Amino acid sequence: MKGPLNGIKVIEVAGIGPGPFTAMMLSDMGADVVRVDRADRVGGDPASPPADVLYRGRRSIGVDLKSPEGLAVMMDLVETADALIEGFRPGVAERLGFGPDECLERNPRLVYSRMTGWGQEGPYAHTAGHDINYIALAGALAHLGREGEKPTPPANLIGDFGGGGMLQAFGVVCALLETQRSGEGQVVDAAMVDGTATLMTMIWAFSAMGIWTEERGTNMLDTGTHFYDTYETSDGKYVSIGSIEPQFYAELLRLTGLEEHLAAKGRELPYQMDKNHWGELKAELTEIFASRSRDEWCEIMEGTDVCFAPVLTMSEAAAHPHNVARGTFVEHGGVTQPAPSPRFSRTPGEIQRVPSHPGQDTDDVLRDWLDLDAAATASLREGGAVA
Repeated sequence: MKGPLNGIKVIEVAGIGPGPFTAMMLSDMGADVVRVDRADRVGGDPASPPADVLYRGRRSIGVDLKSPEGLAVMMDLVETADALIEGFRPGVAERLGFGPDECLERNPRLVYSRMTGWGQEGPYAHTAGHDINYIALAGALAHLGREGEKPTPPANLIGDFGGGGMLQAFGVVCALLETQRSGEGQVVDAAMVDGTATLMTMIWAFSAMGIWTEERGTNMLDTGTHFYDTYETSDGKYVSIGSIEPQFYAELLRLTGLEEHLAAKGRELPYQMDKNHWGELKAELTEIFASRSRDEWCEIMEGTDVCFAPVLTMSEAAAHPHNVARGTFVEHGGVTQPAPSPRFSRTPGEIQRVPSHPGQDTDDVLRDWLDLDAAATASLREGGAVA
């Protein structure tokens, strides 16, 4: 069986980061996604696919969107599509001639999704930015890092991909479901600042409940505790501990011997949730974990309910037995990469193809989407509309 989005046709206006991630997710789930690349950037040997697996699974067509003929091709594609995703600053698509009004007039059922950092309106809407800026303004970055240290950006995972591309993919699918009922398309305004704020919902709830402070690195889930943190092992590697619940904390005590370790120093074990002792208990666990290698701690803790995992690099994660058993990573086109997710029992997703060079599939797309023959395609190419 093909993926759950089989039969859905999506236009991806070429961009970076969250837009391609959205397109990859939709393609992994079976959608026919065509990336519209700039005509002046086409080229590359199909026998040597690009290494950027973020562009896997879809075809590329080179179009000169600044020419009337190229714009006409774009609008013809719009007429046959179910969804379009673009990541320009507000107003750019309108100036190029394929903004939401023009596209929805041509195809009233179209889902038109816009991916930006700041959103379509607001004081920041027209300014440049990157992931680090969006998660800063959303109130996430201030809470990432250790006590007394400056905020630490978690690569660009939260803004670009969690609060950006994944939020946009969710929005597109929601709108497609609504279109099936109403017969009408609509615009999806996906902003990384909004998505990042949404990811912080539980932290906002903790704050309202009085169990979260705005002092970085002092809370239960932000490295403030001794039972929810990472620890260095004797071989310079790390393990992660998340023993929050009492029964899991009891396992941590049993397997580390923390209580006996303290008794040997003439001290009693404090209550788990007494914040006044978190710092000193963290120092004791630091000493304990440093006494063994990461592999030794794996032998002791893997398979228990201590809430434990080794801290793995990407290459280590791909080789770990659990990930191997689940097929979390796959090799496709000679490149190891994350497998499509989530998983479906009847209509599983799959990587449809290796990444395409810009414009590599122009002829195929014009044939399959617009039913153009070789002569019509050649005419468009000669006129510079496509490449």
